[in-house]
Amino acid sequence: MEIFDALMAGFVTAATPANLLWALFGCALGTAVGVLPGIGPAVAVAMLLPITAKVEVTASMIFFAGIYYGAMYGGSTTSILLNTPGETASMVTAMEGNKMAKSGRAGAALATSAIGSFVAGTIATVVVTLFAPYVADFAVKLGPPEYFMLMVLAFTTVSAVLGKSTVRGMTALFVGLAAGCIGMDQISGAARYTGGKPELLDGIDIVLVAVGLFAVAEVLYAAMYEGRVQETRNTMSRVHMTGRDWKRSVPAWLRGTLIGTPFGCIPAGGTEIPTFLSYATEKKLAKGSDQAEFGTVGAIEGVAGPEAANNATVTAAMIPLLTLGIPTSNTTAVLLGAFQNYGINPGPQLFTTSATLVWALIASLYIGNVMLLVLNLPLVGLWVKLLKIPKPQLYAGILIFATVGAYGMRQSTFDLFLLYGIGMLGVLMRRFDFPTAPVVVGMILGPLAEAQMRNAVSIGEGSWLIFLQRPMSLTLIIIVLAVLVLPRLFKHMAQRKLARLQQLDA
Repeated sequence: MEIFDALMAGFVTAATPANLLWALFGCALGTAVGVLPGIGPAVAVAMLLPITAKVEVTASMIFFAGIYYGAMYGGSTTSILLNTPGETASMVTAMEGNKMAKSGRAGAALATSAIGSFVAGTIATVVVTLFAPYVADFAVKLGPPEYFMLMVLAFTTVSAVLGKSTVRGMTALFVGLAAGCIGMDQISGAARYTGGKPELLDGIDIVLVAVGLFAVAEVLYAAMYEGRVQETRNTMSRVHMTGRDWKRSVPAWLRGTLIGTPFGCIPAGGTEIPTFLSYATEKKLAKGSDQAEFGTVGAIEGVAGPEAANNATVTAAMIPLLTLGIPTSNTTAVLLGAFQNYGINPGPQLFTTSATLVWALIASLYIGNVMLLVLNLPLVGLWVKLLKIPKPQLYAGILIFATVGAYGMRQSTFDLFLLYGIGMLGVLMRRFDFPTAPVVVGMILGPLAEAQMRNAVSIGEGSWLIFLQRPMSLTLIIIVLAVLVLPRLFKHMAQRKLARLQQLDA
């Protein structure tokens, strides 16, 4: 009852006209930021920190939160229509969503993305409201061995599921892991693999890699290869979801929410692990004609599940931020800085020392989810019209946005050369059927996994048995082995059964 009373008080604060306007402005700006490739919510929040210094703290935090989860939806729009993720979290959406758009089902893909975001965000907000202190208590008990094994699980799933073969997937993953080693060593501080270039001391920016592999590679590949074949205009069907789309999307939304929420609560990682796990789950569970749609005409579950997982993770990430002061992504790290700018330190005492702010912020999550649904569902038809833009002008626009966005991060010409070098790598990978997503996952999680592994071995006093001695870590090892072995075992058993049947027929 105390939680309900506190939440109602939060709604009273968040529903003032000024705070509602800040929430609306944040959601609209966040969606726009998510749509633009190369500009993420972390960059937007960081740029606006000085401007909002004079704004009242509650309004400011509601505004930044609106940008945060608004950008998660906006990234899905360009992922589906243009195969250009505005955020790395939307990479999985691009894989099936863009194929749906090319098959004339862009409207259904955008609708399932918007509604899935609303469903997952609302459920995850309920979890934040009810269980924040309890989930944080459990999450804080996880140590480096568990975090490392979680990332190994992500690597295994990504490389085994996303490529046309496990070898191709693993190759792409190792390219990403190698690129993630460039820069300053997190523990010793020594420079690694920089080639004497001071611009590489901070490593290769992940936004640069995502924009290069997806946006630039998309344009260059189209210019080099697709121009040789006869172009066909994408045909559009109805802009809303059919009964069959609803039937397939609802379970995927719920499964995605179930996968994403715990990952948001764990103070490590980001949206990449749960979105890839959700996609892998939907692909494994699909049967018959639904299974055949994956990677061909686009499966709606491949959009619904990852989008729900994405938004559930983003919302649930407020738990470690508010209760422990631990950011789980670039954006929550900037939000932590925003709190500190106002002299507020998120942590276990925040719910007592700044209760009004915390509950207004949580209430604004409910309000923001409704705003995003109202803002975006009526605009689905408008987004779909982007497909009618002639290809040369469309690709030129993508290239301009990508170039300006990459240059705007550090005003570095070196970044532009790097961007186009990565773009050419993306073209080669597409040409020879290597998946690009594992490269980004390896770059994001590789340095984190390395640090957690070294910390875990230090805890074990140099012994690798630490991973077997902790129950949660051992459980994750068993899951990793199951992911690697069971599909091959089942495939082998099926082949033997088929061979036996053929022998009987003969």
